[in-house]
Amino acid sequence: MAAPKAPLLDGGGKAAKQVTLEAEIFGAEVKPHLVHETVRAELNARRAGTRGAKTRGLVSGGRAKPWRQKGTGRARAGTIRAPQFTGGGLAFPPGPRSFDVKVNRKARRAALRGALTAHAAAGTFGVLADDAVAEPSTQSAASLLAAWGKELPAVVVAAPEQEVVAKSFRNLDRVAVTSPGELEVAAVVWARSLLVTEAALPLVQGRAS
Repeated sequence: MAAPKAPLLDGGGKAAKQVTLEAEIFGAEVKPHLVHETVRAELNARRAGTRGAKTRGLVSGGRAKPWRQKGTGRARAGTIRAPQFTGGGLAFPPGPRSFDVKVNRKARRAALRGALTAHAAAGTFGVLADDAVAEPSTQSAASLLAAWGKELPAVVVAAPEQEVVAKSFRNLDRVAVTSPGELEVAAVVWARSLLVTEAALPLVQGRAS
């Protein structure tokens, strides 16, 4: 099987040449169940889990018995903080919790390889030359993506030191900029096109290996 390739884009969004990608990363087997499991875990990790409500022991007020025990014809009551009263506590209130789902490291990396392979096979993966963006320019970044001709939304992966690239692409609508160390499978699946800089490509391949 031939090694997968991706276009190396210049500042004008044109393919100057083809870059050979690692077959183990961009030619791997796509396992949908691992991709689904990893995306679910990543989305769950974003949830704060801070929802909560008060029980009858946490609601203020109601220190005295609202009426005497017998002789009123009403049901006995000890406090207006009980759940049946307006303003009372909840019987079974939700509390802070964690939504984290554990995914093994090998499964997470296999899911990332599968997501990258899907982009490479569909022709929606591109490599941005390190000298393509000389200075921060949102207009130039928009022109580059338009010339490339791929569908949005797009994810741009730049190395941490490539601030010029990040500043150029981060203000574009439906374009997300991230670093190799923070690249998630959910972002790769969400993107209709994926653009990785030359400097970030080895880091992405190392993250998925």
